[in-house]
Amino acid sequence: MSGQFQFLLLVFTSLTAAASNSTGLKCNPDDLIALTSFKAGIYIDTSGRLEKWVGHSCCEWDGIECNNTTGRVAEIHLPGFISTDDFVLQTKMEGFLSPSLTLLTSLEVIDLGGLISLSGNIPPSIGLRLPKLRKLYLYGNNLSGSIPESIGKLPNLEEMHLHENSLSGSIPSSMGSLKSLKALLLYSNRLSGLIPDSLSSLTSLVTLDLHGNSLVGHIPEEIGGLKVLKELDLSDNFLSGKIPSSMTNLTSISTIYLDTNFLEGGISFPVSPGDLPSLSFLRLHNNHLTGPIPSSFGYLDSLQRVSLANNRFQGSIPSSFGNLSALSELYLDGNQLAGRIPKSIGSLTQLILLSLSSNKIEGPLPQELSSLHNLQTINLSFNHLNLSSIPKWLAGLPSLSQIFLARCGIQGEIPAFLERTPSPLQELDLSSNHLIGSIPSWIGRLNQLYSLNLSKNLLASYIPDTVTNLHELGILDLHSNELTGSIEKVFEIESTFSDGSLTYIDLSNNGFSSGLQKIGIGSQNGVEILNVSHNLLQGGLPTTIEKLSSLQSLDLSHNQLGSRLPVSLGNLNSLQRLELQRNNFRGSIPGTFLKLKKLRELNLSDNLLVGQIPNGKPLSDFPQSSYSGNKGLCGNPLPSCRV
Repeated sequence: MSGQFQFLLLVFTSLTAAASNSTGLKCNPDDLIALTSFKAGIYIDTSGRLEKWVGHSCCEWDGIECNNTTGRVAEIHLPGFISTDDFVLQTKMEGFLSPSLTLLTSLEVIDLGGLISLSGNIPPSIGLRLPKLRKLYLYGNNLSGSIPESIGKLPNLEEMHLHENSLSGSIPSSMGSLKSLKALLLYSNRLSGLIPDSLSSLTSLVTLDLHGNSLVGHIPEEIGGLKVLKELDLSDNFLSGKIPSSMTNLTSISTIYLDTNFLEGGISFPVSPGDLPSLSFLRLHNNHLTGPIPSSFGYLDSLQRVSLANNRFQGSIPSSFGNLSALSELYLDGNQLAGRIPKSIGSLTQLILLSLSSNKIEGPLPQELSSLHNLQTINLSFNHLNLSSIPKWLAGLPSLSQIFLARCGIQGEIPAFLERTPSPLQELDLSSNHLIGSIPSWIGRLNQLYSLNLSKNLLASYIPDTVTNLHELGILDLHSNELTGSIEKVFEIESTFSDGSLTYIDLSNNGFSSGLQKIGIGSQNGVEILNVSHNLLQGGLPTTIEKLSSLQSLDLSHNQLGSRLPVSLGNLNSLQRLELQRNNFRGSIPGTFLKLKKLRELNLSDNLLVGQIPNGKPLSDFPQSSYSGNKGLCGNPLPSCRV
């Protein structure tokens, strides 16, 4: 600190000496010291604003505003985003946040948000030196250290935006003294400890966002005292305990996000009609909440989106959900809900998404769901529906484009009426059913299809040639069927994208025998995950495999490829997982495999490989089991080769 003080003293001495010889000085000496010291701490400014900070008339500098009466610096506006009528420019500053800013004792606004690389700490004396501060914007930087306890001594502070930094430590309880505070944004930091009970005293607070930290403990019991609070986000922390019953008293609240914590117990709100009258967005998913969903939930008639997914709710879906006339998205998946879907759901005319997957819901589906004319996505997968067949009215819904009916007990062939849905299908999941017959040729007419999952059925025959017309297809999952023939048509799908549309292909556990030679020849070179294991593929692995430069996982295991390992495999720089076991591969392991620096999983076992394993990482990091069953292999991690 002494060196820093000497630096400030030197700057002060030189500036005051210059000021005595200048009649045009328009900057208070302390303010000039503070701003010049701030500039000295920045070594890169891509906006070019600081390089214009010359002379002593700091009130005329870019980003600086002074009080017209006192001449003191009142506002600093140097945000990373610069907007004009013609463009929006992202700029950055590299350097440290100088504590000299606390010399600007008349400062009301600090806007240094979104500068990306601004580092250092929030000055510990910020609350002692800046009594007039109203707005503090330091978000979107690389600030570290703790939030100073003195920050609670800023009586006029209205907005504090410290989000998207690397701040650590606990939230100071002194923040409860900021009676003027309207917005407190601390999300996406590394804060830990408890949420101070004192925050319940911030009666002017409109927005409280603490998500994406490591906060523990309970939600303050008296949080319901924040009468003007509109947005509350405590998601993605480690909070536990019950949801406070006082939340019923949040009469102005429109958004409550408590998801991705360890909250337990039941839902304690609403109690009576008229409670939480403005609540539009509610997220409670990814917790440990239990019990039935209360029928009083139907009182929340302003709800537009609600997610209770991935909890432990039991009982039936309340029929009172039919009262939520503004509801557009309903997520109840991943619970233990039973019984039938209430008929009243059919009255939710604004509903565009209904997700009830992974519960214990029984069939039949209520005919009333055919009234959901705005429904775009329905997910009923992994329930006890036992549908036998897909209701024809379901495919007739005028807006439906995403259908997920995995493990719903569907039997017979893929119904032809799926070809003629009023809205073009974009996603179709009929996996884990009892479908028989072939993949119909009309599947190629679903030209807007992005995801097709027919895995774990009893489908036979071939992949139809018309699959090449699925120009938008990104995900193809046909694993665990009885399909035979060639897989070449998959790699011949034409696409308007330069690297093709497909990113995920799983054709494993079938009876395919050919077509692997088409890899890397067509336009489908953007594949990230490819699994063709447990088939009858022959003919070797083509050198064109290297064209799949985005490939992260490759599983060719349990086939009959029987060739040498291509040297070009070593050019797959993104590869993290490589499974080649039980293929009758022969010859040596190419030295180019040492270039696979991202490789985390490797299995070359039970082949006919010989010679020394190339010495070095990553090959030496894998266990002996990765190479076992190759009688001619030697070298680390196997026994040394004989001379």
